Amino acid sequence: PPPAQPRGGVAAAAPEPAPLTAQDRADLARIEAYLDGIRTLKARFVQADARGGTAEGTLWLQRPGRIRFEYDPPAQILLVADGTFVIFHDRSVQQTSHIPIGATPLSVLLAERIRLIGGEVEPVRVDRSPGVILVTLIQAGKPREGSITLGFADPPLELRQWTVVDAQGQAVRVSLYGAETGGRFDPALFRFVDPRTFQNRTN
Repeated sequence: PPPAQPRGGVAAAAPEPAPLTAQDRADLARIEAYLDGIRTLKARFVQADARGGTAEGTLWLQRPGRIRFEYDPPAQILLVADGTFVIFHDRSVQQTSHIPIGATPLSVLLAERIRLIGGEVEPVRVDRSPGVILVTLIQAGKPREGSITLGFADPPLELRQWTVVDAQGQAVRVSLYGAETGGRFDPALFRFVDPRTFQNRTN
């Protein structure tokens, strides 16, 4: 993955808005077209947080509105977006939470039509280094509700990672490798059945 964040930790600085240059707008238009062309994606991922914790797994993304993070053992976490909610399930304590997709930074990757300018997200920074371009986005009009920074290899343009910073400044970075686009996925991947409900039905 490109060096979008330092190794060994995840920076959680608040985004600093900067006026967009003509080059920024050209790059954003190019990235928007690239992301909008991805209807499905499967990849391995490595997740890292600011405390040094890491986890690996496989993700499946299907636009609009669907994503699944399947974590490798020993992690007991499942995260699924079913078209309406992002559902977080911790098997170790049998706890489940539901958050509307539109209330999460991941919504920018799951939209029916991806718009980086003039839509529900607002670009606040475009940073470049050799072979890498980073785009930091916030929910339009809601700068205190967190941000997402998308990291791309360039050229050729390829999504390699993203870093989500929540409203409390806690950051989580997800780096992708072995990504494949254009596949067909079983719809069951994006459904969540609460194990407790299943157990109650079988008892």
